[in-house]
Amino acid sequence: MLKVAFLGTGLISWAHSLALEAMIDTKVVDVQIASCYDIDSARAGQFAATHGCSRKESAEEALTDVDVVWICTPTSQHRTLVETAASQGVAVFCEKPLGRNMDEVRAMAGTVEETRIPFQVGLVLRRCPVFIKLREMVLSGSLGKAMVVSFRDDQFFPVQGHYASTWRGDVEQAGGGTVIEHSIHDLDILRYCFGEIRSISATTYNFAGYNGIEDAAAVNLAFESGLSGSLVSAWHQILSRPSTRRVEAIFEHGMVWLENDFVGPLHLLTDNGEEVIECPPPSWVKDLPLPDNEIGIAIRMYAESDRRFTESVMAGVKPSPSIEEAVQAHKLVDAVYVSASAGGAPVQVLA
Repeated sequence: MLKVAFLGTGLISWAHSLALEAMIDTKVVDVQIASCYDIDSARAGQFAATHGCSRKESAEEALTDVDVVWICTPTSQHRTLVETAASQGVAVFCEKPLGRNMDEVRAMAGTVEETRIPFQVGLVLRRCPVFIKLREMVLSGSLGKAMVVSFRDDQFFPVQGHYASTWRGDVEQAGGGTVIEHSIHDLDILRYCFGEIRSISATTYNFAGYNGIEDAAAVNLAFESGLSGSLVSAWHQILSRPSTRRVEAIFEHGMVWLENDFVGPLHLLTDNGEEVIECPPPSWVKDLPLPDNEIGIAIRMYAESDRRFTESVMAGVKPSPSIEEAVQAHKLVDAVYVSASAGGAPVQVLA
């Protein structure tokens, strides 16, 4: 059995912990949530009471006598906590983004390489059934080459509503806004599905007025394959509209699109007409004792990534998405910011 600690007990920690609890109840994973720590002691106390774990007074104490840790704190704390966990030989699942800038990310990668701790990053879109199906379609070549892809990602500004992450309005804690905090997922999944990105040009905007926190971005991407891509990312004030993604891709011999970033479906249009391709999660995910509403669906998004992490640690194999894959996603984010600061000039994405 793996003993688990949670550092940070905000919204994202609840998504992971409730997914773990559901998998524990159905004997999908053999783990125990043993401890937690949060600078907000009341919030940590609620988490501890719900999960029957110990609320600790420091991160170091929470990491004592555990095997793995989920780091779900504001981004500014990630580097220090990864270093602390590594020094105690604890395997790490770290939420994205890893750091506020490339210097922090490279330092964390160095720590992981030096200590050789198992490490997985929370780029969970890679395990979403609809993106797995899209990637398979691209790799198969059944529709010919991908020509253009457009990706829209929007949600209400997450300092409010059910996110209630006020730190996301503070550049010292977050490092940036919608690009690094949310669209790092999008840039990673575009690379994962369509291949390496050669260059990026971008413009960012600030409507809400949080210093250093962009809430809109328009990004053009040139892929090594010749594919041309665009990403539009926005944090708006439409509180009735939570996180939503729409993707459209035109191939030589077909067009595909999706509007649900977990289960799809994936729509396919060819000369033979339109086909709706269902993309259900694995049956064990569907069968988890979670509600069938939007909350349950959101928690299920994390279940397979969490299971793969625990199983990788127990089997002694390298977890994925790995630190190296996270570094590549951060290089794409960095290129967006460098281009935006240069008035949209194209920036080469360095290997």
